[in-house]
Amino acid sequence: MKRFWMRRVAGFIVLALLGITVFSGIVMLLWNGLMPAIFHLPAITWLQALGLLILSKILFGGFRGGGPRQHWKNKMKQRWMNMTPEEKEKFKQDWMSRCGGRGPFRGPAGGPFSDEKVPPAESAS
Repeated sequence: MKRFWMRRVAGFIVLALLGITVFSGIVMLLWNGLMPAIFHLPAITWLQALGLLILSKILFGGFRGGGPRQHWKNKMKQRWMNMTPEEKEKFKQDWMSRCGGRGPFRGPAGGPFSDEKVPPAESAS
């Protein structure tokens, strides 16, 4: 069992390194194909492309399906779906008192926690 687990970890590490190498190569090719011609910037090496990937991860937190913020949204939506109508109304009132009318419960309907449907927009013609 231990051998199987170690093979799995080794496979994951190899796959992760391969993915990093491929993504860095793609960034380098895109940069070198576009940036010098458009903005007259210098071409970059593979290592600089890897640095750009790491910097973009730090600044924008991408690469995965949403990260902690998406997890929070999914958890909150699940909690909302399990609430009774009375609990939902109490939650809305608490939110309104804390946020002063800003947030998902402003307006008549259609916020992320609203059970009501947003009425279709009327045409101006």
